[in-house]
Amino acid sequence: MAAEAAVEGGAQVDLYDAMASVGRKFLLAGKGGLNLTHSEPLEPFLARYGDRRPQLAPFLAGFAPEALRQWARGLGAETFVGTSGRVFPADMKSAPLLRAWLRRLRRTGLRLHVRHRWTGWHDEGLLRFETPDGPQSIDADAVILALGGASWPRLGSDAAWVPILAGRGVPIAPLLPANCGFDVRWTDHFRMKFAGQPVKSVGVIVKTVSGEVLRRRGEFVVTEHGLEGGVIYAVSAHLRDAVMSTGCATIWLDLSPDRDVTRLIADLSQPRGKRTLATHLERRAGIAGVKAGLLREAVPKEAFLHPEQLAAAIKSLPISVVSPRPVDEAISTAGGISFAALDDRLMIRALPGVFCAGEMLDWEAPTGGYLLTACFATGRAAGAGAVAWLKEQAKGRAVRR
Repeated sequence: MAAEAAVEGGAQVDLYDAMASVGRKFLLAGKGGLNLTHSEPLEPFLARYGDRRPQLAPFLAGFAPEALRQWARGLGAETFVGTSGRVFPADMKSAPLLRAWLRRLRRTGLRLHVRHRWTGWHDEGLLRFETPDGPQSIDADAVILALGGASWPRLGSDAAWVPILAGRGVPIAPLLPANCGFDVRWTDHFRMKFAGQPVKSVGVIVKTVSGEVLRRRGEFVVTEHGLEGGVIYAVSAHLRDAVMSTGCATIWLDLSPDRDVTRLIADLSQPRGKRTLATHLERRAGIAGVKAGLLREAVPKEAFLHPEQLAAAIKSLPISVVSPRPVDEAISTAGGISFAALDDRLMIRALPGVFCAGEMLDWEAPTGGYLLTACFATGRAAGAGAVAWLKEQAKGRAVRR
């Protein structure tokens, strides 16, 4: 997107990619259906970026979700809004969109160079690349870096850029896992019986470090290590921050979000007769399988004999998480180049002519199209910013002459 904006501005652009082909993480994003953006109104959309909303809002205003849908349409990819409000291409795939995009970019004169890994600068300011033909040096009038975070290193986002820029005095917040799973100290019995099973139609409740109570609804998967999946990702930033602040965090599960506690008490108080407790729990409260396993994992045996205690546990089951999963397993990362180090065109103040975009900047967002939208928007802003800066430099040189 940065390359496209720069080409549109009249620049001659060369795009370098460390991998054997471009857009590999973009292709991965479409593996289960390419969630381009989200259809919700702009105000709640911007709120998804949390503390980084003020910094990202100008770029998102310049390339809002509807503009992104129009851009896709221009490449022959009609989009639709799913039941959750997420926006997808009609065919759900990323590969056709990427192919059409690259064809259009090549027609505009963009030059692509794959298997070129950027390794920094020479003392005289030339860019250094490792290539199959050995080291190469490139002279550029302006540089746009879009090197990703630290998640999915096998696709190129390995954070190798961090020491390079830090060595140039660029302030960088530590890269942390975002939209990630969490470790839980399951018992061996629970792990062996339920690892890999989905927990559907569940509510989750977390407390933020500031004390705010957040409620979300969705589903997740029990893993050998703990918890992961959509609704866990939605609260992962708050769980991660709580773990970092106190050493652990608690997530409360509502295993029956469609029933209130009063109804559950009444249902569970019905005579059990000759039925087993497991059958009674399933018939009266709809709790069976992995949900029943979670109850037995976290609730004392005696609580199952008291409808009030059991109902309270079903509506608010505490699960202690001890750590986020490693960053290279995460969908995305938090942290990166501080916005204070950048001007309003995303140029690094300490490195004139060097612009940055995408996940290497210090922001995060939940899944749902928010990640891709901000990457597109900051890429577009960096590309346009680089062109504007180049024109200013040319004008300054002309004036001096």
